[in-house]
Amino acid sequence: MAREHLPGRGLRRPLALLLLLVRPNPRWPHRFSRQPAILDYIRGVVDTYDLRRHLRLDTEVLGASYDDRTGRWTVELNDAEPIEVDVLVPAVGQLSRPAYADIPGRDSFAGQSFHSAEWEHDVDLAGKRVAVIGTGASAVQFVPHVREEAAHLTLFQRSAPYVIPRFDREFSPTHHKVFEKVPATELAERGTWYGVVEGLSVAWVYSKPLARVLKQVSRFHMRRQTKAKPGLFEKVWPDYPIGCKRILFANDYLPALAQPNVDVVTDAITAITPTGVTTADGTEHEVDVLIWGTGFKATEFLAPMTITGPGGRRLADEWATGAHAYYGMTVPGFPNLLMMYGPNTNTGGGSIIYFLEAQAAHLGDYVTRLAETGAPLQVRAAVEQAYDDRVQKELRGSVWSQCASWYRQADGRITTNWPWLGVQYHRQARFDADDYESVL
Repeated sequence: MAREHLPGRGLRRPLALLLLLVRPNPRWPHRFSRQPAILDYIRGVVDTYDLRRHLRLDTEVLGASYDDRTGRWTVELNDAEPIEVDVLVPAVGQLSRPAYADIPGRDSFAGQSFHSAEWEHDVDLAGKRVAVIGTGASAVQFVPHVREEAAHLTLFQRSAPYVIPRFDREFSPTHHKVFEKVPATELAERGTWYGVVEGLSVAWVYSKPLARVLKQVSRFHMRRQTKAKPGLFEKVWPDYPIGCKRILFANDYLPALAQPNVDVVTDAITAITPTGVTTADGTEHEVDVLIWGTGFKATEFLAPMTITGPGGRRLADEWATGAHAYYGMTVPGFPNLLMMYGPNTNTGGGSIIYFLEAQAAHLGDYVTRLAETGAPLQVRAAVEQAYDDRVQKELRGSVWSQCASWYRQADGRITTNWPWLGVQYHRQARFDADDYESVL
């Protein structure tokens, strides 16, 4: 994004940033648009702002190291000579590296197998016996479509998600005309639905009575959508506090599980074999295709890149007990390194885009300050430590501490989520030069 398009200080009000769009798009086909429409939008933004000439696609960053003498970062690439930059902005996110369940025999399966994040589109599922391992957000999206193609689908569930209605709709040509002629209506649409999902955050952060209401809404929705198959509701109803894991919006997932060609298996998987999946009850489920819907390595920030700061200090060592960064962006001792969607900037209910807008504003002001001082900047250690202490104290008492999930490390530290509302992040995450110091 060009510097002049970044949100400035004058726009750092919650309401203004709530309605801010990088590039308004009155032609969204749905309220919750699908991948092709989102990809078209991204390509349109790239073309509008002439960004293609700045992009290196199909290029892997292996690592980056800081030069104490020049105050610059050297970035190692897999297919080209290293490049030097003044500011390094890793924007790889939290949900980018596929995770697989640690199951004996995982690599022994003789059929076709792939992770949902690395979909093999040339695999024909028609008439096949398909196994899906995992019932999180990924599986909820693709299972209904796989079920339509496969002869039979066996879904292996370790932990059931809470599912609530997705209030989606297709926008008609009339909607698009109104959005184009009266842009405020499009902003109102976005603001309204952002408020709804932000309200979900209120449910488990601030209001236990509201959480109980939300649980009853989920129960009613899930029972109604599974009534066609006796016993299914009991299999898919969660056994942990609502909000502890990600709550999912879906209208077609549970009806797909109720179809005759779908079985939900809740027995623990003991092994993957060349011909299928073996469960704790001794059953071997023979399948032709195995799809892993097991999510991502969300707590392994920036891996597998090797980031080396001043004096040879490795970021991995700094994060040995858990990733941390000032508002998810900057780490003491690593000047001119700023992350997007870094530690503790995920949200349990709102929009990640809203968080990224605040981070873009912070980043823009950081670079402006850097240009003014002429010396590399790093966040003050005491400032970052006080921030992290405050965040972790709140998280230890949150609902996310009450069950195992991708929000948490094995030791229980929550390194992914922001514990308050998105509007609070916007208000607090503004750049303040006093929080930083020059590295001379």
